[in-house]
Amino acid sequence: MTSNQHVLDWVKEMEELMTPDKTIWIDGSEGQLRALREQAFATGELTELNQEELPGCVLHHTAKNDVARVEDRTFICTSNKADDCMMVNWMDPNEMKAKLLPLYKNVMAGRTMYVIPYCMGPIGSPFSKVGVEVTDSIYVVLNMDIMTRVGVKALRQLGDSNDFVRGQHARADIDPENRYIVQFPEDNAIWSINSGYGGNVLLGKKCFALRIASYQGYKEGWMAEHMLILGIEDPQGNVDYITAAFPSACGKTNLAMLIPPEVYAKQGYKVWTVGDDIAWMHIGDDGRLYAINPENGFFGVAPGTNEKSNPNALHTTMKGTIFTNVAHNLENNTVWWEGLDKNPPEDVQEWTGLAVDGKEYIANGGKLAHPNSRFTAPAANCPCLSKEFNNPNGVPVTAMVFGGRRAKTAPLVYQSFSWAHGVYVGSAMASETTAAAAGAVGVVRRDPMAMRPFFGYNVGDYFAHWLEMGKKLGDKAPKIFNVNWFRTDDEGHFIWPGFGDNMRVLMWILKRCKGEAEAVETAIGYEPKPEDIDITGLDGVTVDTIKGLLDVDKELWLEDVKGVEELYAQIGDHVPAELHAEAAALRERLSK
Repeated sequence: MTSNQHVLDWVKEMEELMTPDKTIWIDGSEGQLRALREQAFATGELTELNQEELPGCVLHHTAKNDVARVEDRTFICTSNKADDCMMVNWMDPNEMKAKLLPLYKNVMAGRTMYVIPYCMGPIGSPFSKVGVEVTDSIYVVLNMDIMTRVGVKALRQLGDSNDFVRGQHARADIDPENRYIVQFPEDNAIWSINSGYGGNVLLGKKCFALRIASYQGYKEGWMAEHMLILGIEDPQGNVDYITAAFPSACGKTNLAMLIPPEVYAKQGYKVWTVGDDIAWMHIGDDGRLYAINPENGFFGVAPGTNEKSNPNALHTTMKGTIFTNVAHNLENNTVWWEGLDKNPPEDVQEWTGLAVDGKEYIANGGKLAHPNSRFTAPAANCPCLSKEFNNPNGVPVTAMVFGGRRAKTAPLVYQSFSWAHGVYVGSAMASETTAAAAGAVGVVRRDPMAMRPFFGYNVGDYFAHWLEMGKKLGDKAPKIFNVNWFRTDDEGHFIWPGFGDNMRVLMWILKRCKGEAEAVETAIGYEPKPEDIDITGLDGVTVDTIKGLLDVDKELWLEDVKGVEELYAQIGDHVPAELHAEAAALRERLSK
């Protein structure tokens, strides 16, 4: 399949280490992939679903001890001890390799090694990167085929270059005590062992696309961010693109696939999805920032996805999708999860594969589907997929948005005073724990740029890289905003309706970027005039409601600045002086 000696030598090294019975190179052909699906059906690794209702769809169950990313078993290993900051697990590379190499020795004896060449980003894009993953899991092969561009085309993209990410995955014994997901950014390498769950074993996902790529971007002058990319098309056909970063449980996929409310749909506005999770951003020839989605599919959380919350996502899963740890509806050989509808099937297997009599669920929390159950769906299925999805040059970014889940502190929307202030806003990102999470309610968890689990190097240096990118962009830099859909009233009810109505806020953001909307200068940034948020057709929301959503409680904000300063102290002396100055300036404005 390839004459690239760097790839051939590395694959040989993997064969000698893990000693598989045979090696199969994945060429990306439908015939080869179909044969692998049939093999997985025969062994029970996958279950073929109702092909009339869900053509090309299959079901998979992971081990009960292997259902999510494991942050405590995820490591960044670099020679720079300064990378050992409070947000990532760091270990010296030589120490980690000495620990892991015995686990990999002969681990594929009696098994088949699959070699998966894959491209992150559109084929032919100068911004795309290539990886090669070896694995002993057909499930991984089939997921990677959905999430990336797999096979011969990826090897063509690589050519004779040695610039590829080496990923080695082995299921081993699915032993949680010996489960490791390790990134070696300086070696362009990822090692994963003793897991079969997607987020730990689809090495193009967070491992490459964020942890390794953030380090590559730092070294090469671009950005790899945990951001969605969406386009808003006006009635004249002009499209503006927004990237946005949110911590988990803040509606990122829903925003990426937003359906315009009636007031905008009637005028002819449309929303297009470029990506729901990750953005790689480079400075283009015209000096503007351009974004590509390095992925080729969606690895989404199933529970809560339904015809009302996110119809575009639901429709995307209707063909060619791999469902993981959802319930199996035996009545018609389809799938079900909590929030899909209000009618759980009676003849059903819960996510562990055990039969349920319709009365007593065995799964944790009384759920048929695991709370972190997933769908892996091709982006091509998405009804609102942007025609620029495969544009090799990416799309120009007009605005960047940060957001979190804050009950009282953050207003509905505000704009940063400058790029440096915007970097401070991103670094201060946080969400409050909800009743659904273990522990106390309302505890603030800092999650800078929504990258907390995904930094590939020192967090302070990461902030400095953001500041440096802003200097390079100059007056062509995107404007930076913060949003909060989650303000609550005194009874704890959400005040803002959210979902498609979030477009009303995005429209003000775009007007600000074009100089078409005024703003009110506050201590924290520029806010809209309450009457400038279009509330046409919104029941129960008045201009006074918007005024309340924009209120800034200075005491709460002073407390927030204190929390950011504590975060900076934990990160250490790599935090840029500009961010300390931004925190001090905010404190001074609030104190006036």
